[in-house]
Amino acid sequence: MTRSDSSSTLQFSTLLSSSLRRLAATVANLRLAIILLLAIALFSIAGTVIEQGESIRFYQQNYPEQPALFGFLSWKVILTLGLNHVYSTWWYLSLLLLFGTSLTACTFTRQLPALKAARNWKIYQQPRQFAKLALSAELDSGSFNSLIPLLQKRGYKIFQQDNALYARKGIVGRIGPIVVHAAMLIILAGAIWGAFTGFFAQEMVSSGSIFQVKNIFEAGPLAAPQIPQDWSVRVNRFWIDYTNDGSIDQFYSDLSVIDNQGEELKRKTIYVNEPLRYDGVTFYQTTWGIAAVKVRLNNSPVFQLPMAQLNVKGNGGQIWGTWVPTKPDLSEGVSLLAKDLQGTVLVYDRQGQLASVVRIGQSVEINGINLTVLDLVGSTGLQIKADPGVPIVYTGFGLLMLGVIMSYVSHSQIWALEQGDRFYLGGRTNRAQVSFEREIIEIIEQLQEKATSRSDSQKTDFIVSNT
Repeated sequence: MTRSDSSSTLQFSTLLSSSLRRLAATVANLRLAIILLLAIALFSIAGTVIEQGESIRFYQQNYPEQPALFGFLSWKVILTLGLNHVYSTWWYLSLLLLFGTSLTACTFTRQLPALKAARNWKIYQQPRQFAKLALSAELDSGSFNSLIPLLQKRGYKIFQQDNALYARKGIVGRIGPIVVHAAMLIILAGAIWGAFTGFFAQEMVSSGSIFQVKNIFEAGPLAAPQIPQDWSVRVNRFWIDYTNDGSIDQFYSDLSVIDNQGEELKRKTIYVNEPLRYDGVTFYQTTWGIAAVKVRLNNSPVFQLPMAQLNVKGNGGQIWGTWVPTKPDLSEGVSLLAKDLQGTVLVYDRQGQLASVVRIGQSVEINGINLTVLDLVGSTGLQIKADPGVPIVYTGFGLLMLGVIMSYVSHSQIWALEQGDRFYLGGRTNRAQVSFEREIIEIIEQLQEKATSRSDSQKTDFIVSNT
């Protein structure tokens, strides 16, 4: 390699190193980190307010173009920007990655060097160095023999070199911000991992049915191993408790997790805010419906006819209905309507007139047929989620709380110098300034008392300066 080649390589290396330092300084900028954090918070709020993972029809009904919410937020805007699945969009994950990069750069360019500097022993050997401290005193008497026990009593670690002394405590306060940064990086990693490996599904299952998780609305690119294949869920029973005035008090689903051979692996009755968790998958009770009605015509076998939810205008509530043929050629029939599982069924004739109101187990004669309503079959609405990133996020939050507590510990430093017949004492701290000032004054007063006890005639003169 010629001298010119070596010089070019050195210049390139220097230029690259300088560029990387400038890039790290830009990424670690506090303003950039605050902007990124605010953007993440804003879009997280949007993901909380706007329903996630719903059907296109849902957004068309709730976010119409005319009039658009706030004048601009319509279903087209939501779908175009991905606001229906905020937490897995490329731009949201990019914000998390950029914020994590900023935290990492700040940790290595600021926090770790600050910790390294705080761990170094610093010796002041010139009186003028004490004048730069926020709190300092110049005494005409004092000794290390008197000072060291006072500092040890207060938990200071002491380093003495010749006629100079350095003491510190609360180094954990310098570690706290690093722990906070690490915790936030863990939280971000958990969120990203959950977006890539988790899935979200919904199922509407009638009582007595067995189902596997199939109706998946949203899934990360690495979610396939999380979707259960070797076990299913059986809805043993679904029921609703009603209050005295007929309103719903609570609805329940008795669920069993079964393997491919039909053996029960776990069983639990779930209700709102009390889910079933198995193998990393969580089943939440969210809604309910009427799946079918069981009827008998004269002495016929029992027919189970599916019921569909009807569109009701206004505040008519939810209504389910079905049609029951009363002639073999399907030329005649009646409509059955029900609004809950309390057992009341409305019977309408072909002209749409109310023919009768029956309860479960009762019969009504219509079109020459004896129609018996035997049962209403309820269906449970389950929301199913898997998010492997949740344990990582919880770990990060636990570490974050620990880091915040550590950050509140004051990092206090005290210097002392013996020079001739003068004794210099000073210190500084990164927080709790008033308490630290009181501590320094108490140490000075105790040094005075000891000096006075040794020589009543000795005078002590000290100057406390706050600069």
